[in-house]
Amino acid sequence: MSNETDDKLPRSLEVLWKRANRHPRGPQQALSLERIVAAAIKLADAEGLQALSMARLAERLGCATMSLYRHVANKDELLVFMMDTAPGNPPVIDVAVLGWRGGLERWARELRAFYYRHPWSLQITPSGPPLEPGQLAWLDSCLRTMAGTGLSPPDKLGVCFLLLQYVRGEAQLNLSMSQAKELPDWNSREMQAWYGRTLAGLIDAERFPALAEISAAGVFEPGGGDAGPSPEFDFGLSRILDGIEPLVRAAAQRQV
Repeated sequence: MSNETDDKLPRSLEVLWKRANRHPRGPQQALSLERIVAAAIKLADAEGLQALSMARLAERLGCATMSLYRHVANKDELLVFMMDTAPGNPPVIDVAVLGWRGGLERWARELRAFYYRHPWSLQITPSGPPLEPGQLAWLDSCLRTMAGTGLSPPDKLGVCFLLLQYVRGEAQLNLSMSQAKELPDWNSREMQAWYGRTLAGLIDAERFPALAEISAAGVFEPGGGDAGPSPEFDFGLSRILDGIEPLVRAAAQRQV
């Protein structure tokens, strides 16, 4: 039995890889896929993913809703295009200068900055491993950072997904706190200060001795804002890289 049907890509990926027929762009054509996706990203950035609809997007673009469907099959496909476009190009990492550790740190921070610029991206659940060209470019950038480490291909991939999960989880937790407070204009400094005050009023040393200790030590005092410096993020990222370092040393010894 042929696997041709099973291997067929969804239309969204066909379009992204430029293998699907796209509507011809004539001199009078006001719309393009690029313009539609850019407008959708701008709308989601400003008002959240819940505000994004094909009708609302058409209104912003000054066109009929049906005109959008000449370029985008449906909202799900639009989300695929947005997630491929919004991160932009991955960072250019000079491993000769930064080394593998500095390179991975740079990659993780750039990825974190993307999530904070586009919080709506965290509401989109990945449907599987990345296949979009933009997503794959970021994965390739992470893998290339470890080219000279001697790590095995599975270990390199494991490192990339570990960093991805950590960065995404940190951003999702911080940004969801602001959304739960229903004060989207609050930044993470204000949110952290509110959490510290509220926690201090709820806990007591007898029932929650460990939490009371770190609360009294001022751990929940604001340490940074938005995607800027964050002691908690820095701590976790450093521990992850510390854990990778022995693997790199062992791989280097095997190559001797």
